[in-house]
Amino acid sequence: MKIAESERLVLREMTPDDVDRLLVIFSDPVAMEHYPSIKTKEETKEWINWTLGNYKEYGVGLWIVERKDGTFVGQCGIVPQTVDGTTQFEIGYLFVREHWRKGYATEAAGACKKYGLEEKGYEKLISLIAPENIASKKVALNIGMSFEKEIQKWDRKIEVYSVSIG
Repeated sequence: MKIAESERLVLREMTPDDVDRLLVIFSDPVAMEHYPSIKTKEETKEWINWTLGNYKEYGVGLWIVERKDGTFVGQCGIVPQTVDGTTQFEIGYLFVREHWRKGYATEAAGACKKYGLEEKGYEKLISLIAPENIASKKVALNIGMSFEKEIQKWDRKIEVYSVSIG
């Protein structure tokens, strides 16, 4: 099911048939540099099941991002994260390396921001970014987020970027 679209992209719900598409990203050590490790096919299936659970429980999750010609370029969406003991909603994104530096992450994240604030009515959205991940920081800044604070999560320092209504 289509969730959102932008000038060049469509964001749709993930399905079990997306395993091989996602493995293009998850098996790439460069694309996964800021994650604990690359993922196997079985771990990718678990990721999809986690995402499908988020759709049911929260009405949001990571979505498949495709160009309007159907080319898979990545995943982007809104996922629940615990920060300082409360559930907040994060715009997360991860793209196929050959599609980096084309503005797709910013375009998809912007569509997610609009969806979260306007369709879901969230008052605030965050992005959790490793301090050394300059490209992800640029995406957050480009969609109007600003640095909020640094936290400890996943056994490391993480920067919180956020955008709020009003």
